[in-house]
This record gives sequence, structure tokens and C-alpha cells, in this order.
Amino acid sequence: ELRLVESGGDWVQPGGSLRLSCAASGFDFTDYHMTWLRQTPGKGPEWVSTIDSRGEKTVYADAVKGRFTISRDNAKNTLDLQMNNLKPEDTAVYYCNKVPLSPVWGQGTQVTVSS
Repeated sequence: ELRLVESGGDWVQPGGSLRLSCAASGFDFTDYHMTWLRQTPGKGPEWVSTIDSRGEKTVYADAVKGRFTISRDNAKNTLDLQMNNLKPEDTAVYYCNKVPLSPVWGQGTQVTVSS
């Protein structure tokens, strides 16, 4: 059974940093690209970043490019998102998922950026 568990969210002031983690299980992690998405109340999920199955190629949404870094550890079946220079507009619940998206989502982790 596929399982995705996100962690690391917190409240931070603008300009601060956070590192999110995702623990994946129930599927062959090394076979899939992985992605981070975020969602704010009343809106659909917004794509943030994707990393290929080997961890060699990454892509980012323009809104986070240069500030966020996605990475993975295939030995541990984990996916990370290092977020620097956070802005209030980064406030959201962050989710990890595989590509193509699984209909099974984790609980997400709340990131709040405010002064």
C-alpha cells in the first residue's frame, strides 16, 4: 500500500528557511520521478518542483526557482525540499507525490510564512 508522509513544516518569518521531508513506502521509489505540490485554501494544488528517478534532473516552478531545492535519497526512500528566502506567498500545505500522481495523498505539512 502506497504511503507518503510529509514533515518539516512550521511557521517562519519572511526570509527564513525550512526543509521539508517526505517518507515514501509501498511502491518502488527508485522507479518514479517525484514531485512537490502545495495547496492553499480554496485553490487546487500548485506544482512546485519535480526530480527524476535518479535524482539527476530537477525542474522548478518560476515562483520558487532559485529559492527551493528538491533532492532525494533513493537508499532511504525519502524526498526533500529545501526552502530558502521564504515569502508570505509560499504559505501553503505542501505535499509530495510520485509522477504520475497517485490518488493516495499524504496528510501534507503546513508551511506558514509571516511576520
